[in-house]
Amino acid sequence: MMRIEQLTFTRFLAATSIVIFHYGVKCYPFNNNEIAFIFKSADVGVSYFFILSGFVMMLAYGNRPVISVREYLINRLARIYPVYFFASLLMLLTQLRTNNLDVKGLFFNLFMIQAWFPDKVLSFNPPAWSLAVEFVFYLIFPFVFNQLFKKIALNRIVVFVVLFWIFSQLIFHTLYPLSEFQEWTVLKAILKYNPLMHLNEFLIGNLAGLCFIQKFKSKKANYDFLILLFAALVLLALKFPMGFYFHNGLLAILFIPLIIFLSLNNGLITRLFQEKKLVFLGEISYGIYILQHPVYSLISAYSVNKYLNISEPTIVFLIRFIILLILASLSYLFLEKPIQMVVRKTTRVKTEITF
Repeated sequence: MMRIEQLTFTRFLAATSIVIFHYGVKCYPFNNNEIAFIFKSADVGVSYFFILSGFVMMLAYGNRPVISVREYLINRLARIYPVYFFASLLMLLTQLRTNNLDVKGLFFNLFMIQAWFPDKVLSFNPPAWSLAVEFVFYLIFPFVFNQLFKKIALNRIVVFVVLFWIFSQLIFHTLYPLSEFQEWTVLKAILKYNPLMHLNEFLIGNLAGLCFIQKFKSKKANYDFLILLFAALVLLALKFPMGFYFHNGLLAILFIPLIIFLSLNNGLITRLFQEKKLVFLGEISYGIYILQHPVYSLISAYSVNKYLNISEPTIVFLIRFIILLILASLSYLFLEKPIQMVVRKTTRVKTEITF
Protein backbone atom coordinates (compact mmCIF):
# COMPACT_ATOMS: atom_id res chain seq x y z
CA MET A 1 0.00 0.00 0.00
CA MET A 2 0.94 3.66 -0.24
CA ARG A 3 1.92 4.69 3.28
CA ILE A 4 2.06 8.41 4.08
CA GLU A 5 3.79 8.75 7.44
CA GLN A 6 3.16 12.45 7.93
CA LEU A 7 -0.58 11.86 8.14
CA THR A 8 -0.13 9.48 11.05
CA PHE A 9 0.84 12.14 13.57
CA THR A 10 -2.27 14.18 12.72
CA ARG A 11 -4.30 11.33 14.18
CA PHE A 12 -2.55 11.84 17.51
CA LEU A 13 -3.34 15.55 17.41
CA ALA A 14 -7.01 14.83 16.71
CA ALA A 15 -7.27 12.06 19.34
CA THR A 16 -5.58 14.17 22.01
CA SER A 17 -7.85 17.12 21.26
CA ILE A 18 -10.86 14.85 21.73
CA VAL A 19 -9.53 13.64 25.09
CA ILE A 20 -9.15 17.27 26.17
CA PHE A 21 -12.67 17.98 24.88
CA HIS A 22 -14.00 15.21 27.13
CA TYR A 23 -11.86 15.64 30.23
CA GLY A 24 -9.67 18.72 30.08
CA VAL A 25 -11.63 21.77 28.92
CA LYS A 26 -11.69 23.18 32.46
CA CYS A 27 -7.94 22.74 32.93
CA TYR A 28 -5.18 25.22 32.17
CA PRO A 29 -4.05 25.99 29.51
CA PHE A 30 -7.02 24.54 27.64
CA ASN A 31 -9.43 26.90 29.41
CA ASN A 32 -7.45 29.97 28.35
CA ASN A 33 -9.80 32.37 26.57
CA GLU A 34 -7.47 32.62 23.58
CA ILE A 35 -7.49 28.90 22.75
CA ALA A 36 -10.49 27.45 24.64
CA PHE A 37 -12.64 27.54 21.50
CA ILE A 38 -10.40 24.88 19.91
CA PHE A 39 -10.99 22.30 22.62
CA LYS A 40 -14.66 23.13 23.12
CA SER A 41 -15.14 22.19 19.46
CA ALA A 42 -12.57 19.39 19.34
CA ASP A 43 -15.24 16.74 18.78
CA VAL A 44 -14.84 17.78 15.16
CA GLY A 45 -11.78 15.56 15.33
CA VAL A 46 -14.10 12.58 14.86
CA SER A 47 -15.19 14.07 11.54
CA TYR A 48 -11.52 14.38 10.60
CA PHE A 49 -11.03 10.71 11.49
CA PHE A 50 -13.91 9.63 9.25
CA ILE A 51 -12.63 11.68 6.30
CA LEU A 52 -9.03 10.55 6.81
CA SER A 53 -10.18 6.94 7.10
CA GLY A 54 -11.94 7.16 3.74
CA PHE A 55 -8.85 8.75 2.19
CA VAL A 56 -6.39 6.17 3.53
CA MET A 57 -8.67 3.24 2.71
CA MET A 58 -8.66 4.35 -0.91
CA LEU A 59 -4.88 4.70 -0.87
CA ALA A 60 -4.63 1.18 0.52
CA TYR A 61 -6.91 -0.47 -2.03
CA GLY A 62 -7.21 2.02 -4.89
CA ASN A 63 -4.73 0.32 -7.21
CA ARG A 64 -6.31 -3.10 -6.86
CA PRO A 65 -8.69 -4.42 -9.52
CA VAL A 66 -11.11 -5.71 -6.89
CA ILE A 67 -11.37 -6.19 -3.13
CA SER A 68 -11.51 -9.73 -1.73
CA VAL A 69 -14.28 -9.32 0.83
CA ARG A 70 -13.20 -12.15 3.15
CA GLU A 71 -9.57 -11.07 3.49
CA TYR A 72 -10.58 -7.44 3.68
CA LEU A 73 -13.02 -7.98 6.57
CA ILE A 74 -10.53 -10.12 8.49
CA ASN A 75 -7.98 -7.37 8.02
CA ARG A 76 -10.38 -4.66 9.20
CA LEU A 77 -11.58 -6.55 12.26
CA ALA A 78 -8.01 -7.40 13.24
CA ARG A 79 -7.21 -3.71 13.03
CA ILE A 80 -9.95 -2.35 15.29
CA TYR A 81 -11.59 -5.07 17.36
CA PRO A 82 -8.85 -6.38 19.72
CA VAL A 83 -8.25 -3.01 21.40
CA TYR A 84 -11.95 -2.22 21.17
CA PHE A 85 -12.68 -5.45 23.05
CA PHE A 86 -9.96 -4.67 25.57
CA ALA A 87 -11.57 -1.27 26.20
CA SER A 88 -14.93 -3.01 26.67
CA LEU A 89 -13.39 -5.35 29.26
CA LEU A 90 -12.01 -2.38 31.18
CA MET A 91 -15.43 -0.73 31.14
CA LEU A 92 -17.00 -3.98 32.32
CA LEU A 93 -14.56 -4.01 35.22
CA THR A 94 -15.46 -0.41 36.03
CA GLN A 95 -19.19 -1.04 35.99
CA LEU A 96 -18.90 -4.23 38.04
CA ARG A 97 -16.85 -2.34 40.60
CA THR A 98 -19.59 0.27 40.94
CA ASN A 99 -22.48 -2.23 40.70
CA ASN A 100 -23.81 -0.33 37.71
CA LEU A 101 -23.63 -2.87 34.90
CA ASP A 102 -25.44 -1.84 31.71
CA VAL A 103 -26.12 -5.26 30.18
CA LYS A 104 -27.95 -3.94 27.13
CA GLY A 105 -25.25 -1.34 26.51
CA LEU A 106 -22.58 -4.04 26.82
CA PHE A 107 -24.37 -6.19 24.25
CA PHE A 108 -24.76 -3.36 21.75
CA ASN A 109 -21.14 -2.28 22.21
CA LEU A 110 -19.67 -5.75 21.81
CA PHE A 111 -21.49 -6.15 18.49
CA MET A 112 -20.74 -2.54 17.47
CA ILE A 113 -24.36 -1.65 16.77
CA GLN A 114 -24.94 1.04 19.41
CA ALA A 115 -24.86 3.89 16.89
CA TRP A 116 -28.18 2.65 15.45
CA PHE A 117 -30.00 3.04 18.79
CA PRO A 118 -30.43 6.66 19.97
CA ASP A 119 -30.96 5.69 23.60
CA LYS A 120 -27.84 3.49 23.70
CA VAL A 121 -25.45 5.26 21.35
CA LEU A 122 -23.34 6.66 24.20
CA SER A 123 -23.79 3.70 26.50
CA PHE A 124 -21.02 1.67 28.14
CA ASN A 125 -17.99 3.25 26.39
CA PRO A 126 -19.28 6.54 24.90
CA PRO A 127 -16.45 7.27 22.42
CA ALA A 128 -17.01 3.81 20.90
CA TRP A 129 -20.04 5.13 19.01
CA SER A 130 -17.68 6.33 16.27
CA LEU A 131 -16.22 2.83 15.88
CA ALA A 132 -19.73 1.49 15.37
CA VAL A 133 -20.08 4.08 12.59
CA GLU A 134 -16.65 3.20 11.19
CA PHE A 135 -17.57 -0.48 11.17
CA VAL A 136 -20.53 0.32 8.89
CA PHE A 137 -18.11 2.08 6.55
CA TYR A 138 -15.93 -1.01 6.53
CA LEU A 139 -18.88 -3.22 5.67
CA ILE A 140 -20.00 -1.14 2.70
CA PHE A 141 -16.57 -0.20 1.34
CA PRO A 142 -15.97 -3.39 -0.71
CA PHE A 143 -19.31 -2.90 -2.48
CA VAL A 144 -18.73 0.82 -3.04
CA PHE A 145 -15.20 0.14 -4.27
CA ASN A 146 -16.04 -2.80 -6.56
CA GLN A 147 -19.29 -1.42 -7.97
CA LEU A 148 -18.75 2.35 -7.94
CA PHE A 149 -15.13 3.40 -7.86
CA LYS A 150 -13.93 0.65 -10.21
CA LYS A 151 -16.75 0.78 -12.74
CA ILE A 152 -17.67 4.44 -13.11
CA ALA A 153 -15.63 7.27 -14.60
CA LEU A 154 -14.00 9.65 -12.13
CA ASN A 155 -15.95 12.71 -13.26
CA ARG A 156 -19.27 10.93 -12.63
CA ILE A 157 -18.07 9.70 -9.23
CA VAL A 158 -17.15 13.30 -8.32
CA VAL A 159 -20.66 14.49 -9.17
CA PHE A 160 -22.34 11.67 -7.24
CA VAL A 161 -20.24 11.94 -4.08
CA VAL A 162 -20.23 15.75 -3.95
CA LEU A 163 -24.00 15.88 -4.42
CA PHE A 164 -24.44 13.28 -1.69
CA TRP A 165 -22.19 15.34 0.61
CA ILE A 166 -24.18 18.52 -0.12
CA PHE A 167 -27.50 16.71 0.42
CA SER A 168 -26.26 15.33 3.74
CA GLN A 169 -25.19 18.81 4.92
CA LEU A 170 -28.55 20.30 3.93
CA ILE A 171 -30.45 17.60 5.82
CA PHE A 172 -28.28 17.98 8.91
CA HIS A 173 -28.34 21.79 9.02
CA THR A 174 -32.08 21.90 8.38
CA LEU A 175 -33.01 19.44 11.11
CA TYR A 176 -30.32 20.05 13.73
CA PRO A 177 -31.74 23.37 15.01
CA LEU A 178 -35.05 21.56 15.67
CA SER A 179 -33.23 18.93 17.71
CA GLU A 180 -32.23 21.58 20.26
CA PHE A 181 -35.77 21.48 21.63
CA GLN A 182 -36.11 19.11 24.59
CA GLU A 183 -38.82 17.01 22.96
CA TRP A 184 -36.54 16.32 19.96
CA THR A 185 -33.67 14.65 21.81
CA VAL A 186 -34.06 11.43 19.82
CA LEU A 187 -33.72 13.38 16.58
CA LYS A 188 -30.55 15.00 17.92
CA ALA A 189 -29.01 11.61 18.69
CA ILE A 190 -29.90 10.33 15.22
CA LEU A 191 -28.45 13.38 13.49
CA LYS A 192 -25.22 13.35 15.50
CA TYR A 193 -24.47 9.63 15.73
CA ASN A 194 -26.37 7.57 13.15
CA PRO A 195 -23.96 5.98 10.62
CA LEU A 196 -26.01 7.20 7.65
CA MET A 197 -25.51 10.80 8.76
CA HIS A 198 -21.73 10.33 8.59
CA LEU A 199 -21.49 8.32 5.38
CA ASN A 200 -20.85 11.51 3.43
CA GLU A 201 -17.56 12.01 5.33
CA PHE A 202 -16.24 8.57 4.48
CA LEU A 203 -17.26 8.81 0.82
CA ILE A 204 -15.78 12.29 0.37
CA GLY A 205 -12.58 10.91 1.90
CA ASN A 206 -12.71 8.01 -0.58
CA LEU A 207 -13.14 10.46 -3.43
CA ALA A 208 -10.21 12.55 -2.23
CA GLY A 209 -8.07 9.40 -2.08
CA LEU A 210 -9.08 8.37 -5.58
CA CYS A 211 -8.29 11.83 -6.96
CA PHE A 212 -4.96 11.73 -5.15
CA ILE A 213 -4.04 8.40 -6.76
CA GLN A 214 -5.17 9.34 -10.25
CA LYS A 215 -4.34 13.04 -10.42
CA PHE A 216 -2.11 14.35 -7.66
CA LYS A 217 0.37 11.83 -6.25
CA SER A 218 3.19 12.91 -8.58
CA LYS A 219 2.87 16.59 -7.65
CA LYS A 220 5.13 16.54 -4.60
CA ALA A 221 6.53 19.90 -3.50
CA ASN A 222 6.92 22.15 -0.49
CA TYR A 223 3.38 22.92 0.61
CA ASP A 224 4.21 24.12 4.13
CA PHE A 225 2.52 27.48 3.57
CA LEU A 226 -0.70 25.95 2.24
CA ILE A 227 -0.79 23.43 5.10
CA LEU A 228 -0.49 26.24 7.63
CA LEU A 229 -3.09 28.26 5.72
CA PHE A 230 -5.71 25.50 5.77
CA ALA A 231 -4.93 24.66 9.39
CA ALA A 232 -5.48 28.34 10.21
CA LEU A 233 -8.76 28.31 8.26
CA VAL A 234 -9.94 25.31 10.32
CA LEU A 235 -9.17 27.22 13.52
CA LEU A 236 -10.89 30.31 12.14
CA ALA A 237 -14.01 28.27 11.34
CA LEU A 238 -14.05 26.86 14.88
CA LYS A 239 -13.60 30.35 16.32
CA PHE A 240 -16.37 31.87 14.20
CA PRO A 241 -18.81 29.07 13.24
CA MET A 242 -21.48 31.58 12.13
CA GLY A 243 -24.31 29.22 12.96
CA PHE A 244 -22.83 26.22 11.13
CA TYR A 245 -22.38 22.80 12.73
CA PHE A 246 -19.17 20.96 11.88
CA HIS A 247 -19.91 17.62 13.54
CA ASN A 248 -21.06 15.83 10.37
CA GLY A 249 -18.51 16.68 7.72
CA LEU A 250 -18.99 20.31 6.74
CA LEU A 251 -15.29 20.95 7.40
CA ALA A 252 -14.42 18.49 4.62
CA ILE A 253 -13.97 21.60 2.46
CA LEU A 254 -10.92 22.38 4.61
CA PHE A 255 -9.89 18.95 5.87
CA ILE A 256 -9.52 17.45 2.40
CA PRO A 257 -7.11 20.10 1.02
CA LEU A 258 -5.21 19.87 4.31
CA ILE A 259 -4.90 16.07 3.99
CA ILE A 260 -3.89 16.23 0.31
CA PHE A 261 -1.28 18.96 0.80
CA LEU A 262 0.13 17.07 3.79
CA SER A 263 0.33 13.93 1.64
CA LEU A 264 2.16 15.75 -1.15
CA ASN A 265 4.39 17.88 1.03
CA ASN A 266 8.15 17.47 1.21
CA GLY A 267 8.77 20.54 3.34
CA LEU A 268 9.68 21.11 6.96
CA ILE A 269 6.28 20.08 8.34
CA THR A 270 6.53 16.68 6.69
CA ARG A 271 10.08 16.13 7.89
CA LEU A 272 8.95 16.99 11.40
CA PHE A 273 5.83 14.81 11.29
CA GLN A 274 7.87 11.88 9.96
CA GLU A 275 10.05 11.78 13.08
CA LYS A 276 9.80 8.27 14.52
CA LYS A 277 8.59 9.43 17.92
CA LEU A 278 5.78 11.47 16.38
CA VAL A 279 4.81 8.63 14.04
CA PHE A 280 4.64 6.32 17.06
CA LEU A 281 2.29 8.74 18.80
CA GLY A 282 0.12 8.58 15.70
CA GLU A 283 0.26 4.78 15.75
CA ILE A 284 -1.12 4.66 19.29
CA SER A 285 -3.84 7.25 18.61
CA TYR A 286 -6.52 4.61 18.20
CA GLY A 287 -5.73 3.28 21.66
CA ILE A 288 -5.74 6.81 23.04
CA TYR A 289 -9.19 7.37 21.61
CA ILE A 290 -10.92 4.11 22.50
CA LEU A 291 -9.28 3.71 25.91
CA GLN A 292 -9.85 7.26 27.12
CA HIS A 293 -13.17 6.61 28.86
CA PRO A 294 -12.07 3.34 30.55
CA VAL A 295 -8.89 5.00 31.86
CA TYR A 296 -10.59 8.14 33.10
CA SER A 297 -13.34 6.00 34.67
CA LEU A 298 -10.98 3.58 36.42
CA ILE A 299 -8.62 6.31 37.56
CA SER A 300 -10.95 8.99 38.83
CA ALA A 301 -9.93 12.43 40.05
CA TYR A 302 -11.04 11.25 43.49
CA SER A 303 -8.58 8.34 43.35
CA VAL A 304 -5.69 10.59 42.33
CA ASN A 305 -6.50 12.91 45.22
CA LYS A 306 -6.88 10.03 47.67
CA TYR A 307 -3.71 8.13 46.83
CA LEU A 308 -1.41 10.90 45.59
CA ASN A 309 -2.86 13.83 47.51
CA ILE A 310 -3.14 15.84 44.31
CA SER A 311 -6.27 17.84 43.58
CA GLU A 312 -5.12 20.55 41.15
CA PRO A 313 -7.24 19.85 37.99
CA THR A 314 -4.48 20.35 35.44
CA ILE A 315 -2.03 18.03 37.21
CA VAL A 316 -4.78 15.44 37.75
CA PHE A 317 -5.65 15.57 34.05
CA LEU A 318 -1.99 15.17 33.03
CA ILE A 319 -1.46 12.20 35.36
CA ARG A 320 -4.46 10.42 33.90
CA PHE A 321 -3.40 11.35 30.36
CA ILE A 322 0.10 9.95 30.91
CA ILE A 323 -1.46 6.71 32.14
CA LEU A 324 -3.64 6.69 29.03
CA LEU A 325 -0.55 7.14 26.82
CA ILE A 326 1.24 4.29 28.56
CA LEU A 327 -1.74 1.95 28.25
CA ALA A 328 -2.30 2.89 24.60
CA SER A 329 1.39 2.25 23.89
CA LEU A 330 1.31 -1.16 25.57
CA SER A 331 -1.89 -2.16 23.79
CA TYR A 332 -0.34 -1.14 20.46
CA LEU A 333 2.93 -3.00 21.04
CA PHE A 334 1.54 -6.16 22.63
CA LEU A 335 -1.98 -6.42 21.21
CA GLU A 336 -2.48 -4.49 17.98
CA LYS A 337 0.86 -5.19 16.29
CA PRO A 338 1.13 -8.92 17.11
CA ILE A 339 -2.40 -9.59 15.89
CA GLN A 340 -1.81 -7.61 12.71
CA MET A 341 1.38 -9.58 12.06
CA VAL A 342 -0.56 -12.84 12.36
CA VAL A 343 -3.19 -11.52 9.96
CA ARG A 344 -0.53 -10.49 7.46
CA LYS A 345 0.87 -14.01 7.45
CA THR A 346 -2.49 -15.73 7.14
CA THR A 347 -4.14 -13.44 4.59
CA ARG A 348 -1.04 -12.02 2.88
CA VAL A 349 -2.68 -8.62 3.04
CA LYS A 350 -0.88 -5.67 4.54
CA THR A 351 -2.86 -3.90 7.23
CA GLU A 352 -3.05 -0.18 6.69
CA ILE A 353 -3.19 2.53 9.31
CA THR A 354 -6.68 3.98 9.44
CA PHE A 355 -9.02 5.01 12.16
